[in-house]
Amino acid sequence: MNDDAVRLLRLSEGFGPAQALQFAADLGVADLLGAGPRDAGELAAAVSAHPDALYRLLRALASVGVFTEVAPGRFGLTSIGDRLREGHPQSLRSWVRFQGLFNHVYADGLHSLRTGTPTAPQVFGEPLFAHLRQNAEHGSIFNAAMGEHCRVTGGALADSYDFTRAGQIVDVGGGDGSFLSIILGAYPNTTGVIHDLPCLADAAHRQMAASGLGKRCTFVGGDFFREVPSGGDTYMLKGVLHNWPDEQARTVLSNCRRAMDPRGRLLLIEWVMPTGDTPHPSKFLDLAMLFVYGGHERTEAEHVRLLTDAGLRLDRVIGSASMPNVIVAVPGDGASLGG
Repeated sequence: MNDDAVRLLRLSEGFGPAQALQFAADLGVADLLGAGPRDAGELAAAVSAHPDALYRLLRALASVGVFTEVAPGRFGLTSIGDRLREGHPQSLRSWVRFQGLFNHVYADGLHSLRTGTPTAPQVFGEPLFAHLRQNAEHGSIFNAAMGEHCRVTGGALADSYDFTRAGQIVDVGGGDGSFLSIILGAYPNTTGVIHDLPCLADAAHRQMAASGLGKRCTFVGGDFFREVPSGGDTYMLKGVLHNWPDEQARTVLSNCRRAMDPRGRLLLIEWVMPTGDTPHPSKFLDLAMLFVYGGHERTEAEHVRLLTDAGLRLDRVIGSASMPNVIVAVPGDGASLGG
């Protein structure tokens, strides 16, 4: 069998490891292994699974480094699998479970490819964000997943931009404030505002209190499609625009522009998709954005077009191919802020 055939076979099977990982996260296997290796049969009894079936799941995941079979039928955690524990400080269990919510969406993705519209409403009976508001379990998984993602990636992203001169940061669509808390923790002279739907107020207050930042950060409930709070000198949209088609993305950017003063800055934390055949994480994520939200990842030229339409201009792009970029924008008639 030639190399092209082998590569195509492996690509076609790529969904298998992801699905297996999601099953392990749903069952909570990693939490049971936190104190040390255990037999598959013992684990099966604890999670109400068939012993041989669970053994086969663990064996498969051990082959890709999530678990390790320390003795026949006995499994332990690897450093990767350790992050499936709910109690790990950089846990990704909810993130993995969140990905599993979309299995039926991806399976029915031909709808998006034929129509250019998201598949999620066909699966859930309503747009994703409406579904998350109506389904408490899925909404809880989503909010926890976003917080986990921020805690894992936030340090590196925060280090890529110097917030020393930021007086007040307004995190638009900031969720529970996990990302903003990382920035405020690193810059003690900076204050913050979390702006998101009112239903996230309690989670945001808990996050800020747990981070010891309650006196330096406030929560303002609202809808960024209608209005964004004024008063900040630095506005931030982390992973927001890629959820939305261009029309809605322009509305959010325009509302940010109206809230900014002439010397303000706007930070978009988004992938900048390279053109051509260059491999890049954003290219498959772009398909997920279409299927799930109806949004998409964007090239630098596409970001520039949106910014221009909203009365903003690109100042610079910071980052590398391994992490989302920090896209710095300023008012269209403003001078470059530097730094």
